[in-house]
Amino acid sequence: MAFGTDAFYRAVHGLAHTASAQQLSTVSQLLRHLRRRIAVEGPITVAQYMEDCLVHPKFGYYTTRDPFGMAGDFVTAPEISQMFGELIGVWTAHIWQDMGRPNPFNWIELGPGRGTLSADALRVMAGVNGLLDAIRVHLVEVSPELRNKQSDLLCTYAPQWHNDITDLPSNPGIVIANEFFDALPICQYQLAQDGWHERVISMDDDNNLCFALSQQVLRNPPLPFGMDTVRLGDIIEVPIASLSIIRHLRNRLMSDGGAALIIDYGHQRSAVGDTLQAMKGQAYHDILELPGEADLTAHVDFQILAETAREVGVVSWGPIDQGVFLQALGINARAERLMISANSEQYNSIHAALRRLTGPDSMGSLFKVMALTGKDMSPPPAF
Repeated sequence: MAFGTDAFYRAVHGLAHTASAQQLSTVSQLLRHLRRRIAVEGPITVAQYMEDCLVHPKFGYYTTRDPFGMAGDFVTAPEISQMFGELIGVWTAHIWQDMGRPNPFNWIELGPGRGTLSADALRVMAGVNGLLDAIRVHLVEVSPELRNKQSDLLCTYAPQWHNDITDLPSNPGIVIANEFFDALPICQYQLAQDGWHERVISMDDDNNLCFALSQQVLRNPPLPFGMDTVRLGDIIEVPIASLSIIRHLRNRLMSDGGAALIIDYGHQRSAVGDTLQAMKGQAYHDILELPGEADLTAHVDFQILAETAREVGVVSWGPIDQGVFLQALGINARAERLMISANSEQYNSIHAALRRLTGPDSMGSLFKVMALTGKDMSPPPAF
């Protein structure tokens, strides 16, 4: 999903978090729904707001459009270059062989976008003797429009779609989550003079959406482990949806075997701060303006995900920088091979993609990669 620099976060989050009546002159259907909901139920949590904005069945951002690619609201790594998905295919082949070449073997992608990553990875896996025969492709996707695009690209592999991770069959396998966790709902809590309050979405006197604090003071705020020093006004984020999915993944890995690969932007360690952001037209957007028309994301807290996975014996690896991960898997050699037969335009495109995916001033350091495996598995490639 979308990403940006710390400087931009400071600039954006310094703005008033209120959508003006002028900005909302064309009132979206989702905004009408949110106003009615708040009028009836009272203020809603940040998690509830994100869920409605992103996956509301009729008006949600992901359920009503294709936001990917240069014509969309953001560009993900698989859309930048085929090399990204190809190397994840290589990674998967190593895991499958280390596990003793199980058959059947699930290939599971959470939030697969257009299906580009899966298509590139499966194309590589087709060259590994026996792997494609063992593979069962499962895609967790709620968007009808994106399911159609995935079907067009992956029809050769007879994919099966699921609305929820709990619907997946029990077989050994790989779970891939590329820029998936950043778009899952979070809760936010803020320290006020009288203690911690949950941050909520309410309406001001002009019927505009605005941020507010719940009236109730929290007796036991969900402070991340080791976060003892906080100041007045500080905001902490708890990835409630991500934790639920990690708990399911860890149980699956312990019972069925296999590995999970999580690639996203975020923190190696839990940190204080408001990282909620909106992206529209590949530019940053006010979070409360025209809900359902922009992508909403928050930084992934890799520390809390890893700690949650390890509670039952799952082993976490990393997180490491995406650039380090891709270079360890041989992206430089792959780029050189592609450049051999490339014309000048293609050569420049491959070089630019390599720099963007691995460069320390780009996705190479901003994005992190973490693997989860059963306790008896060998260290996964690149870790």
